Amino acid sequence: MSFVRACALADVPVGKAISVELDRAWPYAVVNTSEGVFAIQDVCSHAEVPLSDGDVEGCTLECYMHGSRFDLRTGWPLELPATQPVAVYPVRVDGDQILIDPDNPIQTQEQ
Repeated sequence: MSFVRACALADVPVGKAISVELDRAWPYAVVNTSEGVFAIQDVCSHAEVPLSDGDVEGCTLECYMHGSRFDLRTGWPLELPATQPVAVYPVRVDGDQILIDPDNPIQTQEQ
């Protein structure tokens, strides 16, 4: 695994998400929740809008456009209209830095 710095932990308050660019095909949403820090593909699988602009609730992130809610642990949508998951990436917090492994998405099962 090749972890790279995504952002500072202070950049993402608990209950918030930010978009991070890492010279890859798409941006990543880094999300800080009371259950931990998560990283997912920052593009809704339904509407292709930034998920990081949506609301965080528990371990989910809601797409602001049509209301699909994605599980941050698996990437699977919990509500329509989205039916396809978004990629989820390994995250590590190292001191005050959030690191993600953008080259090795986590393989998850449909819920």
